[in-house]
Amino acid sequence: MLQRLLTICLIFTLIGSNFSRFFVCAGYEVNKQYIINNLCINKARPELHCNGRCYLAKKLKQAEEKEKKQEREDQKNRYQEALTTRKLSISFKAPVYYKITYPQSPIKSPVNRASGIFHPPQVG
Repeated sequence: MLQRLLTICLIFTLIGSNFSRFFVCAGYEVNKQYIINNLCINKARPELHCNGRCYLAKKLKQAEEKEKKQEREDQKNRYQEALTTRKLSISFKAPVYYKITYPQSPIKSPVNRASGIFHPPQVG
């Protein structure tokens, strides 16, 4: 029973964070008359036919800024976790020197291979 309750609470928390714009719009529709009469910024100018949309726009902007701020905080936390969870180990190894030896073979006669390959073009 407790696991089901916890699962439902987590689902609503995730939905609430992902659909905050939806909840702002739904709250506006439910309380539209109250917003028009009490919270509208332009209620002194009825020629604008605002009907509380100014309040809705303000709340949507606040929700968007809150989402961006939360996203930045999440990225910052992920970056800090990546830096703090990895151990930094530096090790230096001594250089390894290899001795290269070439086989000794006596050269009997030099071979001029370039003359056998290159033939200049014949002009004539």
